[in-house]
Amino acid sequence: MNHNISVLAADDHPILLKGLKDELINLGYNVLDGAINGAQALEIIVSKKPQIAILDINMPFLTGFEVIQKCQSESIKTKFIILTYHKEKGFVLKSKKMNISGYLLKDEPISEVHKCIQEVLKGNFYASTIFDEIFKNEISPEIEKIKYLSPSERTILRLVALENTSKEIAEILSISVRTVDKHRSNIITKLALSSTSESLFTWVNSNKELLENV
Repeated sequence: MNHNISVLAADDHPILLKGLKDELINLGYNVLDGAINGAQALEIIVSKKPQIAILDINMPFLTGFEVIQKCQSESIKTKFIILTYHKEKGFVLKSKKMNISGYLLKDEPISEVHKCIQEVLKGNFYASTIFDEIFKNEISPEIEKIKYLSPSERTILRLVALENTSKEIAEILSISVRTVDKHRSNIITKLALSSTSESLFTWVNSNKELLENV
């Protein structure tokens, strides 16, 4: 039943890659030669255009996300599933923004990979349970807080993310340091952070993906 469905698997760990390929072959998929780095994965996708590409995130030469971005820019119809150990919210958010078709953790059973492929082929998004939990509990609440920031506060937050000091921000925006500090104080309140000097910087470091569009 699955032999007409072409699948590429890419992972820079040879044992993991072989195991995944063998399992997919056992499930009856038409499995292409695997890729051990992002550049090789991109080359195979461009030349053979598999229906499904299962990519690790951290690979040499090109990351899984970079491979997907390049393919999307070329309007390649391959559907992408990320298979990774990463549970950090930055990776989850990036996957959402890129409209990736699936996101699975490597400790999931092969039955989940099979289920994911089948759902993706129907045009559905499929992810490990933890994916939705992270988005609901860690990402959405922070997005809601950011919505309450004024345009000036969002600008200052972006500049804080670029590691500018209050003095540097004041010079960039041609305002006083006192005004910058007042905005920082308001941001800290709206984001429900502690009043310590490091709290805002810590928040920015763990939420950089959220700031791309503020």
